[in-house]
Formats: sequence, structure tokens, C-alpha cells
Amino acid sequence: MRPLQFAGSLVIALGALGVAGPALAHHNAAGIDRSKTVTVEGTVKEFKWANPHSWVEIEVPRQAGVEIWNAEMTSPAILVKAGWKKTSLTAGDKVKLVVNPMMNGSPGGLFVSITLPSGQTLTQQAPRPAAAAATP
Repeated sequence: MRPLQFAGSLVIALGALGVAGPALAHHNAAGIDRSKTVTVEGTVKEFKWANPHSWVEIEVPRQAGVEIWNAEMTSPAILVKAGWKKTSLTAGDKVKLVVNPMMNGSPGGLFVSITLPSGQTLTQQAPRPAAAAATP
């Protein structure tokens, strides 16, 4: 390989690593305890329907006042497949939120599910099709 070709290949490889590193760090949930879930009940303060991640913020009543819980969600494109709409949550809704909690104990985490005032529970997972009945 000629020196100029090698230099060009090296620049491309380093550029790819430069892009891949932040992308992996962005999707690294090292601060989340995926082995546990925490359920809190409160009032929706804000629901952000946005890319690359939607999120919900709820106010949870505590003896010392109100604690704000934030839950990071997936993108709207995936939420739509799971039955969500931009209007699924509205400020003021009383909800039950389930998250994989932060390891450091701060109020928030990775969204698992939410139960709406109607009793409907929404997740980030699209419903799985029913298994086809076996034919004899």
C-alpha cells in the first residue's frame, strides 16, 4: 500500500471510531440498574415526544414535598408501534410509572411502563402477534 493510500485509510478509520465512540456512550445505560424496577405514583408534569428519545417527568408526592421523577423512553417511531400517540400523556394526568432505577438512587431511570388514569398500561414494546394455531 502506498503511503498516501495508507494515510487516507487511516483518516477514514479514525473518523469511524470517532463517530462510533460517542454513539456507544450515548446508548450505554451503565447508570441504570436493569435488574430492578421501581414503581411510583404521581402526576405528569411534562411529556416530551421527541427524537432520539421521548421522556416523561412526573411529580411524586412525598412527606417532604414533591419529588420529580424523570424516565427516559425510546423514540416516537417505536412508541407508535407500541400503541402510543403524541397525546397519550397530558400534564395533570395521574399515573403509575415503572422504571429501571438509577444506580445512584436519584429519582428517575429507564422507562418500563406507565398506567394511565383509564387503567390502560403502555410500554415501549409492540404487542407480539398471537402464535398461529398448529394444524393437525
